[in-house]
Amino acid sequence: MSTPADEAHVHLPNRERLSLLAAAILLAYALGQFIHLPAIDMGAQLPGFYLALQINVHTIVALIVAGMAASGANWLLRDHPAMRRGRMAEHWLLPALTAWAIGMPLFQMPPTPLWWIGFATGGAALILVLVAEYIVVDAEDARRPLAAAGLTAAAFALYLVLIIALRFTGLRLFLVMPAVGIPCGLVSLRTLRLRIPQRWLFIEAGLCTLITVELAAALHYWPISPITYGLALLAPSYALTTLLGNLAEGEPPRSAILEPIVVLFLIWGVAFWMR
Repeated sequence: MSTPADEAHVHLPNRERLSLLAAAILLAYALGQFIHLPAIDMGAQLPGFYLALQINVHTIVALIVAGMAASGANWLLRDHPAMRRGRMAEHWLLPALTAWAIGMPLFQMPPTPLWWIGFATGGAALILVLVAEYIVVDAEDARRPLAAAGLTAAAFALYLVLIIALRFTGLRLFLVMPAVGIPCGLVSLRTLRLRIPQRWLFIEAGLCTLITVELAAALHYWPISPITYGLALLAPSYALTTLLGNLAEGEPPRSAILEPIVVLFLIWGVAFWMR
């Protein structure tokens, strides 16, 4: 039975703001699907190879919606009673990543019923992430552990979607490495921050990113399916983040490594089976 003290720590974002933000982001993706503009080819001759980069309407829309999600999260969270101004930025990471991840598979699919299912699923995921970010602001909110667990699961699920979508695009290695590394760093950093809100674990997140990017480079030319590729990279990123989080919380090394090792080989086993 809830008490008045518990009810004082139960907050949800403004529905009108939340609906407006989600609608604006989804509208941008819907319009981006049907707008076709000439792509801009950019390139530079570097020692040993030619650096080529193509910027199209999908690239621009993805960057715009990521910025919209970050600024929109700031807009939603400003009225939270427990929000402190200095901690606002940490709540931008996953909404921006979610908005970006929604577009990766949508831009590679034709406008079929399956596209609309993905469109609706992406919108629901974005709303859930924004609501969960709002809840975790208050450390006294009884729903915070569940919201934090949901954000962690959503973060790694979105990362898997991004990796699989990147594999489908067939990008060159020098573009794949930052495209894999930057989201990995953001996901690891935000996950660790949810577990240990007292400080930022930049070194730990950087170590996780470095190892994952090296593995991505090693697997880049292997003849494996996009799903196998995604799972092969998801496993170490999740296992390392969990291990480093356990150690940062003071768990003994033998206890800290048990769960990450089990999850690592379980996901790798699924990846090998689906190869």
